Amino acid sequence: MARPHPLPSFQTKLLIDGEWCDGAEGGTISVANPFDGETLAEVAIATAADVDRAVKAAERAFPAWRALAAHERGRLLLKLADAIEADTANLAGIEALDTGHPIRDCLALDVPRTVLCFRYFGGMADKLEGSVVPVDAGFLNYVEREPIGVVGAIVPWNFPLMFTSWKLGPALAAGNTVVIKPSEITPLSTLRIGELMQQVGFPAGVVNIVTGYGQDAGQRIAEHPGIGKVAFTGSTATGRRIVEASAANLKKVQLELGGKGPNIVFADANLPAAIGGSAFAIFHNQGQACIAGSRLILHESIADAFLEKFVALARSIRLGDPLNPKTEMGPLTSRLHQERVLSFVDIAREQGGDVLTGGRAPTDPALAAGCFVEPTIVRAKPDHRVAQEEVFGPFVTVLTFSTDEEALAIANGTEYGLGAGLWTQDITRAHRFAKQLHAGMVWINSYKRVHPASPFGGVGRSGYGREMGFEAMREYTVAKSVWINVDAQIPPFYRR
Repeated sequence: MARPHPLPSFQTKLLIDGEWCDGAEGGTISVANPFDGETLAEVAIATAADVDRAVKAAERAFPAWRALAAHERGRLLLKLADAIEADTANLAGIEALDTGHPIRDCLALDVPRTVLCFRYFGGMADKLEGSVVPVDAGFLNYVEREPIGVVGAIVPWNFPLMFTSWKLGPALAAGNTVVIKPSEITPLSTLRIGELMQQVGFPAGVVNIVTGYGQDAGQRIAEHPGIGKVAFTGSTATGRRIVEASAANLKKVQLELGGKGPNIVFADANLPAAIGGSAFAIFHNQGQACIAGSRLILHESIADAFLEKFVALARSIRLGDPLNPKTEMGPLTSRLHQERVLSFVDIAREQGGDVLTGGRAPTDPALAAGCFVEPTIVRAKPDHRVAQEEVFGPFVTVLTFSTDEEALAIANGTEYGLGAGLWTQDITRAHRFAKQLHAGMVWINSYKRVHPASPFGGVGRSGYGREMGFEAMREYTVAKSVWINVDAQIPPFYRR
């Protein structure tokens, strides 16, 4: 039986130059609820022509937005944060329905983190300082940061609400205008942010939202000559295509891509904390996180004891309707992705991996219509595909080690380098590993901690550039060096 729709309506149009409109070619994208397969909304399809219109609108809006006093840009971002906070229940419901995130996570993490991000960059808008450089006598040299212009932002489907704030917050605070494309799978919370931006008074054209497919709207954003920067979060394969498309006008590119996070547990670790933290590292948001701790690397002396409790914890996780406050893990965000994650179970078995628990869709008839995968734990070897490739689901690969050197070699044994974690009470080891791990972020006795003030990003196949923090403000600006001949000196070569 169909479940009654808990929300009255969704925004389904494109936002271009302050107007909600249909796509140039008409047509819609069906947005499905991953819990029951029902259609939530029919959202307008943006094509290359719509991206062109959005870029022109952003170009028109840029001079005035750039010229607006920085504290006034910040004031609008702070008002937006307040509006999002007031809309918490509504936005959390949209995100749960559209993505499969449990409502308890949307209320406790997704919406509050979005509010915090906009507040941070609202406060940061008038804190971006230049510098004075000591140069030759008689000259003053100062460096100022200027906005890039029109920014193209492409948001993934795993945390659409939060990543919308990660892109818009620093870009707008720095004085840029934006054309943003949410994933066609999960566009609804980004569209709601657009409505709230209008309510608090953002000028027309400063933010334009185009809901379309990656191969059309996304491709046009990447290649558009009017866009000065593309900020993308998503797969490594798509990131490569964006770099290729961006080459035509040599636009700046920021990529936050895949990960294969090592999560190392040493023999001296606080095991209860490590077990709970490791479960959060991989099973939160159904494992659909680039920073997930998807490789659990255990010291051989504690592996059996750890796994006994870790497997029991995984089996106890409550799967269910994301709108049920008791649900701890919802469905994966799409049927296609569910099939992809389950295919890795077969791959693991073919290479000799041992499935300790999970590895299938749940048998409960109440969950049959959803895109669920049971929490899955597989013992494997470091060279197995499940230990090298990003699965992006509730699927953790267990590896063991005997020495610190072996642990480090396993941890650094992939081409990814986004997040990494370790659990130990040895402070010397902790600092040594933090330095030696090939990763953009390292968590010690914790995992998956993020904050708007702390830079977020990776190395290697995990991309380049940084979200969040003061680093993000630099990512959305360019440095201009200004030289002043203070003494009006004539160059010695031309004195007469």
